[in-house]
Amino acid sequence: MAEEIDIVRDAREKCLELLARREHSQKQLVDKLTLKGYPIDLVEDIVCQLAEQGLQNDFRFAECYSRQRIEKGYGPLRIQYELQQKGVEGFALDEVIEESAGSWDGLLKQVYLRKYSGDKMLTRQEWAKRSRFLQQRGFSSEMIMNLFKQLAIKFD
Repeated sequence: MAEEIDIVRDAREKCLELLARREHSQKQLVDKLTLKGYPIDLVEDIVCQLAEQGLQNDFRFAECYSRQRIEKGYGPLRIQYELQQKGVEGFALDEVIEESAGSWDGLLKQVYLRKYSGDKMLTRQEWAKRSRFLQQRGFSSEMIMNLFKQLAIKFD
């Protein structure tokens, strides 16, 4: 009985240590603690308790994570995918982008101009290379095409 109480206390302390460093999703906490050998049922209960107490919050995690990724120049498709991998679904990124960069189109333009010069005429190969880079960053093909139209970028 005393051993079981120690395991619960240790698991809770480990969760709190992780949360003290940075925000984590519930899935991340469960994954990290089960990898350390704690029973999954116990860990899920502790994480739920922490969420009920307001010490862990998936919305807060998603907001913080999204803001960091936007600042690094990642687009909505990539951020949504990464959040989904971390156990957070259905988070609306639009509010975060408005606060951070104004709009997705504005962020896309910043990312493009930071990486590439203002060349207006590109080879087909260079055009494809630049498009792939932006797609890997998480911007949709439609957004990229609109950017190229806006900047009057053409290929031969």
